[in-house]
Amino acid sequence: MTQQPATRTTGRWRTKSVEQSIADTDEPDTRLRKDLNWWDLTVFGVSVVIGAGIFTITASTAGNLTGPAISVSFIIAAIACGLAALCYAEFASTVPVAGSAYTFSYATFGEFVAWIIGWDLILEFAVAAAVVAKGWSSYLGTVFGFGGGTVSVGGFAIDWGALIIIAFVTAILAYGTKLSAGVSLAITAIKVSVVLLVVIVGAFYIKTSNFSPFIPPAETAKGDSGTEQSLFSLMTGAEGSHYGWYGLLAGASIVFFAFIGFDIVATTAEETKNPQRDVPRGILASLAIVTVLYVAVSVVLSGMVSYKQLRDADTQNLATAFALNGIDWAAKVISIGALAGLTTVVIVLVLGQTRVLFAMSRDGLLPRQLARTGQHGTPVRITLIVGAIVAVTATVFPIDKLEEMVNIGTLFAFVLVSAGVIVLRRSRPELERGFRAPWVPVLPVLSIIACVWLMLNLTGLTWIRFVIWMLIGLVVYFLYGRRHSLVGRRAG
Repeated sequence: MTQQPATRTTGRWRTKSVEQSIADTDEPDTRLRKDLNWWDLTVFGVSVVIGAGIFTITASTAGNLTGPAISVSFIIAAIACGLAALCYAEFASTVPVAGSAYTFSYATFGEFVAWIIGWDLILEFAVAAAVVAKGWSSYLGTVFGFGGGTVSVGGFAIDWGALIIIAFVTAILAYGTKLSAGVSLAITAIKVSVVLLVVIVGAFYIKTSNFSPFIPPAETAKGDSGTEQSLFSLMTGAEGSHYGWYGLLAGASIVFFAFIGFDIVATTAEETKNPQRDVPRGILASLAIVTVLYVAVSVVLSGMVSYKQLRDADTQNLATAFALNGIDWAAKVISIGALAGLTTVVIVLVLGQTRVLFAMSRDGLLPRQLARTGQHGTPVRITLIVGAIVAVTATVFPIDKLEEMVNIGTLFAFVLVSAGVIVLRRSRPELERGFRAPWVPVLPVLSIIACVWLMLNLTGLTWIRFVIWMLIGLVVYFLYGRRHSLVGRRAG
């Protein structure tokens, strides 16, 4: 294979070649240890995806947005994820380097777009980790019988439960990725067992009357006006997004949060023994497993209780459906499973965050000192910084409505990765690809359309927050990243 230059052009559009990206992984001071196989990656994927989605978002979305059609919303979201997953699998097998969509964009669209997507991924993983840590703290209170893991200090509500889980996760990630995989495997076995218990036990309490109407008639409710509407509703003047077909589509955009995680598998490509083979396997296997489990749980949940009961319940989670049927022991087991499940979600989200920042720091877009790895082959400095930031965010700030920020960030990354497959197929057709996505360019185009459609069904307020975050990122790039870029220095 012919060696390509590190940059294609000058300025912010300079592109880092695939060969240069791979060569940079051999730098002694920033080298990650290759400890993982495809099974570890599948465990990571299932670990992060089965958590908030099944145990919290499923019930609230069914009660407030979709009704019994929640299973269809999951299928729509799964299709969009599946299209993007095939694109991720090809990229990860071609560019087995830490950073996921950030690294892929650097090789195709150039440094400026890579920075944008890297900044976007920082938002995605940090907010997701904080949201899930708060959910973990809530279930901690349910399991041990107190109101929640919070305490008031100086007028601030400090979520000490979230602080505990973030501190635990940060410690094991700093020690080593293989240890993290082992812990995730043990805890994932517990929560998958709980999910199977939900499906088996809940199936005996299904009432067919709860499935009617399958798609409830649309309702206009509080929050269906102004920026609280979906962007699509604002643009078209369509009906509100509670129930009806628009509620079904809006629900798909929300439960998409439940699938976030398979893309994190791509961030560990550099730490995989055989990335060309194992990363695609890990991505596709984890997505297939969780899709089957999600649809099964959503069908059982919708059959156990009426969506109106879920809508009016004080607490909207999976345990609520069992409590409403008088199955208190199952509700307790579900809470324990949720506590275990959310633990692994936080582990893998923080792992993804550290690897994206590691890749950006190694490229000089953030301080390169942060990319130094310790004796266990992990970026300890970045891990500690990420742990501190997520801990502060989760323990101090009210972030109940920020999960949509995670969705829009992830969907934006999916759009760029899908487009990047088309670009790299044309610009570098001779590259060795351990996995080739089928039906290119048709499949990536369908992935882009599906992801953009889901983005349009997020609220206008979410879009405003997203644009503000991106504007902050532009300021950071032009003040620091552009001037310190390692690729730019090599070109100079």
